[in-house]
Amino acid sequence: MAHPPASPLTHFDPQGQAHMVDVGAKQETARRAVAVGRIRMRPETLALIREGNAKKGDVLGIARIAAIQGAKRTADLIPLCHPIALTRVAVEFSLDESAHTVTCSATAECHGRTGVEMEALTAASVGLLTIYDMCKAADRGMEIESVRLLEKEGGKSGHWQAETA
Repeated sequence: MAHPPASPLTHFDPQGQAHMVDVGAKQETARRAVAVGRIRMRPETLALIREGNAKKGDVLGIARIAAIQGAKRTADLIPLCHPIALTRVAVEFSLDESAHTVTCSATAECHGRTGVEMEALTAASVGLLTIYDMCKAADRGMEIESVRLLEKEGGKSGHWQAETA
């Protein structure tokens, strides 16, 4: 019996069943990924964050720790992700007063057989979700937007960068 053509979706076998990708034969390389996302809010909410006057405390400091923890827990959250021994997770926030946004940029690194794109994306998402959680009493209408991968390095596919940053 002929098998259907291989799917470009690597988490499915030839019969269409979900599986964890076998990375055992892949070469260990230095891998790095950068993801970014934004949360839009009312100007007054951004002022609370900037001034450190939110009821729950230092919003960006806590969001940074949450983002790092999120990267470390990615394999627990995304069913087919491999657990990865991260060597570095860095999280930065920038405030844009004119757009009333906070941007979260997360970098994840490891030396391994599979990439860290999901860890970087999870870190950025969890950082933004934490900002929402900490500020929702002041602004339930905040919007998380544009979470995406900006860059990845390492492995067989090499370097990839988003067309617009």
